[in-house]
Amino acid sequence: MKAVVTGLSGLVVGVALTLFFATNQSHDMTSDTAGSGASNEPLYWVAPMDPNYRRDQPGKSPMGMDLVPVYAQDSQQKEQVGVIKIEPNVINNLGVRTAKVQRQSLHVPINTVGYVGYNQDTLVHIHPRVEGWVDKLYVKTTGQQVTKGEPLYALYSPQLVNAQEEFLLARNRQNTNLSTAALERLKALQMPAAAITQLTNTGKVQQTVIFSAPQSGVVDNLNIREGFFVKPGTTLLSIGALDEVWVEAEVFERQASLVKAGLSATMTLGFLPGEVWQGKLDYIYPTLDAVTRTVRVRLRFANPQRKLKPNMFAQITIHSDLNQDSLLVPKEAVIRTGQQDRVVLALGQGQFKSVAVKLGLVTADQAQILAGLAEDEEVVTSAQFLLDSESSISSDFKRMFHGDNEQQMNMASESQADSTPSIQSASVSGKILQIDPSQRIITIHRGPIEKWQRPAATVDFILATDLNIDDLSSEQNIHFTFEIQQGEFVITDIMPDHSKHMQMESKP
Repeated sequence: MKAVVTGLSGLVVGVALTLFFATNQSHDMTSDTAGSGASNEPLYWVAPMDPNYRRDQPGKSPMGMDLVPVYAQDSQQKEQVGVIKIEPNVINNLGVRTAKVQRQSLHVPINTVGYVGYNQDTLVHIHPRVEGWVDKLYVKTTGQQVTKGEPLYALYSPQLVNAQEEFLLARNRQNTNLSTAALERLKALQMPAAAITQLTNTGKVQQTVIFSAPQSGVVDNLNIREGFFVKPGTTLLSIGALDEVWVEAEVFERQASLVKAGLSATMTLGFLPGEVWQGKLDYIYPTLDAVTRTVRVRLRFANPQRKLKPNMFAQITIHSDLNQDSLLVPKEAVIRTGQQDRVVLALGQGQFKSVAVKLGLVTADQAQILAGLAEDEEVVTSAQFLLDSESSISSDFKRMFHGDNEQQMNMASESQADSTPSIQSASVSGKILQIDPSQRIITIHRGPIEKWQRPAATVDFILATDLNIDDLSSEQNIHFTFEIQQGEFVITDIMPDHSKHMQMESKP
């Protein structure tokens, strides 16, 4: 019921505004042609809501509204196609706001998710070079903190025992060459330096040799227990340092061209709300995932307090900036109909016109204009839908240039665009319930839309043609942006949402 009332209210406002434009236009024409006799006679009458409906005499439109007279205009005062004029008090009542077209670098934040992992450059794997039995294990669990030089395990190895005996025998015979060779063999078998020193000082063979941690960190992949028989090639355990961590994330294929090594990045984690980590994009993997259509990237983050732990889930923002200056307008100034993108130009002195533009990148706040606008021109950022609905009735959507030396550009389609009054969009999280690939229809249980005061609901959406429906699956949590186009809900952007705290309930 509320939606019907809202729709009726919008219709009433549109009708009232159209009547104002038509009445104001006829009034201006009448005043301009006053005293000119024959020129004061109407040429024909048109419907207020459909200028293509013409009659030779007064009457009613198909909607039951009085037809509006159209007068002849002086050729020198003839208005430009599609230009509408509004009185200052009406502009104030409509809340029309404008912004200048600016030329500057466009900041494009790339939002994605990732997982914390060890810095593989400092990850150490422990392997024996002799076979034997684990006589004693000093570390008991994966994740245990160890410091450099701390004992890890004690190994009984007949090979090490024989090598020690050969060294002592050569030394007792005072054969320097044999002693040196035997000592080098002990080192090659990775007998610890402390154990070699003890052997040299005491002259006694050590049946069990203690091996220590080569670096500080945490124990990972603990694959042995006391009594295990091990041999060369066996991975006993790994030790990873957490002073710096790697975070691997995925970037959508359409954003892959924006990322490069060295870009700054910020990271937040759910278990530490309010804390932000600053890092760098370190590496871009050379292959594209054929299933998810994403490129994997690696980021580095300092972790001096050891708060970041492997396998933690993180929200990542990669800060990308376009090197070249771009023409930018506020995102809300762009009217997207699905078939054409346009803005409403503020021409000054209460005049406005809809013009077609070619869009580049669009962020949360700004839109890049590739063609259709010039620097320092004024575009409407508020109430532009009402202005566009009136201007688009007769606009050719050509760029309007006021200087003789500027090049004119035609961004129009050959036929007049439709008079769609507005395109509304919203971003929300939801869960896919069903997918119809043949019709590109997705049934989604979405969360509430606060700006429209809409509760959570299950709705059928249409996936835009430039999005790959094969990337989606039932029961998948997503975050998506949709637009209302000719009464249909059309998804224009979609990405997986790994958050476990989506607000799916309706507010009371």
